[in-house]
Amino acid sequence: MLKHTLEKLESKVKQSPNIPEDKKEEYFSLLHELNSEINELSKTEKQAAESIKGFTKITAHEVTRDAIDPDLMKISLDGLSSSVRELHASYPKLVNTVNSICTFLSKIGI
Repeated sequence: MLKHTLEKLESKVKQSPNIPEDKKEEYFSLLHELNSEINELSKTEKQAAESIKGFTKITAHEVTRDAIDPDLMKISLDGLSSSVRELHASYPKLVNTVNSICTFLSKIGI
């Protein structure tokens, strides 16, 4: 992801009441891992990388809203998962990272 986008996401997460304080560092770590994977992907699959970046931003927005809308949260997570589904064979680490983010959010009740 663009450095600016990642910094903006981190700022929103830090201020979010929806993610427990003890889990925020774990979420930051997952976002940084995703950033690395997207940067690698963008070298060969620019459109796929842009799609994943977009859904990551949308998901982060939904996670950090004051009042989470479960329907919008599900749509954003489904979009994020779908954006990497076809890349599993070529980029398994990227797919695993996205799955980890989705699982993480589910475990903390989002």
